[in-house]
Amino acid sequence: MKSIVLASSSPARQSLLQKLSFPFIAVAPNIDETAHQNEDAASLVMRLAHAKAQALALDYPQHLIIGSDQVCILNQQIVGKPHTVERAVEQLLAARGKRVTFYTGLSLLNSSTGNCQTCYEIFNVDFRQLTEQEIRNYIDKEQPLHCAGSFKSEGLGITLFEQLSGKDPNTLIGLPLITLCEMLRNEGYNPLLG
Repeated sequence: MKSIVLASSSPARQSLLQKLSFPFIAVAPNIDETAHQNEDAASLVMRLAHAKAQALALDYPQHLIIGSDQVCILNQQIVGKPHTVERAVEQLLAARGKRVTFYTGLSLLNSSTGNCQTCYEIFNVDFRQLTEQEIRNYIDKEQPLHCAGSFKSEGLGITLFEQLSGKDPNTLIGLPLITLCEMLRNEGYNPLLG
């Protein structure tokens, strides 16, 4: 059975992968995550997910390496991590009453064979009409400054929404587990039989 490597330092992705109850290690890939000029969201997240997995291939030559990346789209623009309270307020004010679409890229690299499966999943979030005070209180309580879109759906962020829609709710948090399990089975690794 191959060992699993998660190419990520994200605590949220590590927590999601722990749901599958198999051992893995998490290693931060060192890649440039800058979008290319005119690169659409799907192409960006697939390219970065693949690059993250590939970045660890030499150090982990007999492993299954998982890479993932996520962006969200609001008003046809890629929205990243806010990093500051004021930017988070701006992002959530812009999102109120609107649909935000998350694109999550996923790549599974078998470093011993070079076989790599890469795709993306879409997840939609419909925000309710929020007051600025609600937004500021939310940001103060949860500090989602390192989250694309300025919220954590797995926490208090759930109070911001009217509805969520997509194939797999884990996609919104950053790792599409249903698709990942399919990719792992394609490589002969079944979480239910391992």
